[in-house]
Amino acid sequence: MSEVNKVNEVAIIIPARYGSSRLEGKPLIEVGGKPVIQWVYEKAKASKFADMVIVATDDQRIFDSVKSFGGEVEMTSVNHKCGSDRIMEVVSRHPEISFICNLQGDEPLIKSESIDSVIQNVKEDGMADISTLIRPITPDEAQNPNLVKCVIDNNGYALYFSRSKIPYERNENIATFYGHLGIYGYKRKALERMTTMSQTPLEKTESLEQLRALENGMKIKTSVVDFVPVGIDTKEDLEQFRKIVESKLN
Repeated sequence: MSEVNKVNEVAIIIPARYGSSRLEGKPLIEVGGKPVIQWVYEKAKASKFADMVIVATDDQRIFDSVKSFGGEVEMTSVNHKCGSDRIMEVVSRHPEISFICNLQGDEPLIKSESIDSVIQNVKEDGMADISTLIRPITPDEAQNPNLVKCVIDNNGYALYFSRSKIPYERNENIATFYGHLGIYGYKRKALERMTTMSQTPLEKTESLEQLRALENGMKIKTSVVDFVPVGIDTKEDLEQFRKIVESKLN
């Protein structure tokens, strides 16, 4: 492997679309003097392990915005059905990339240390095809179908993800409930495999792409983190983020 290839081994790729059913144009909404996508990009750039940070978009407005603040950005097809496919298009142009972190463009408060945990797991764990994050949640939170739950084995590998409350409490006050955070690390071959496999029955049932990996025998390593994410999906989420930023600036 050449020195250039070593330098560009790990890439954080941020898929970003302009269209959103609940909050149109959210990557470009300004908070604290900069667009949401810039907040996410700067958290990615603070990673200790990333060699490259690239925004992947199909929208010229987002492309121009990223360029304006000095970020790396690549245009992708408008026909992709999910972020993984968009990321794979970018990766296919860069044969030097061996490890990929898929960082959502609507998580401006994610900790750089958490990003590093995802990258470190997928780089250093020989058994892991994919890595991700989970956080402890309450039994009441576990009832929310919009919050994806995860159960893990004794070594931290995911057993299952569900919108239902898992595990089921036949006996109470024993289980620890975990909510899933939508950030992934991939070995290159794992991402290539994921994006060429057909959708699986469980994936279709729960509308969870990661179940495709589990149903095909791939290993997903988890790390437990203690922060509550502020994902921006609605106007209410946006206002919550604004208040957090304003409190830090004042």
